[in-house]
Amino acid sequence: MIPDVNPQQTLMPNLLRRVLPTLLLCAVTGLGTSGCIYRMAIQQGNYLDAAQVAQLEAGMTRSQVAFLLGTPMIPSGFDNDRWDYFYYLKDRRNHPADERRVTVYFKDDKVDHVTQGPDKGEAPHIGLRNRS
Repeated sequence: MIPDVNPQQTLMPNLLRRVLPTLLLCAVTGLGTSGCIYRMAIQQGNYLDAAQVAQLEAGMTRSQVAFLLGTPMIPSGFDNDRWDYFYYLKDRRNHPADERRVTVYFKDDKVDHVTQGPDKGEAPHIGLRNRS
């Protein structure tokens, strides 16, 4: 004898068997692609610390500047009396990058003057003191 089976009793489990895996797959896919991706910080150039840049003085030698700020990022191609220091840091996806630029000009192998480029982010303070 065949037992009486209500069609609504078998419809619900069949619907759950079909829909539940699809819902779980969508949930796992949504969580996996929702921004949980690690993005490594990108840092390039010489780190320009405001305290170190503030120590630059007119009359310093090339070796003193190299000791203080490091070797220049871009080699002297056309002007041997100019050292360019660039710094770039991009650490977060939706935040602007921290960009800094300092150019040191030499005259007779001594610091003549320093210029600061259009910085984006926390710019170092540039202040030259004359060396007596």
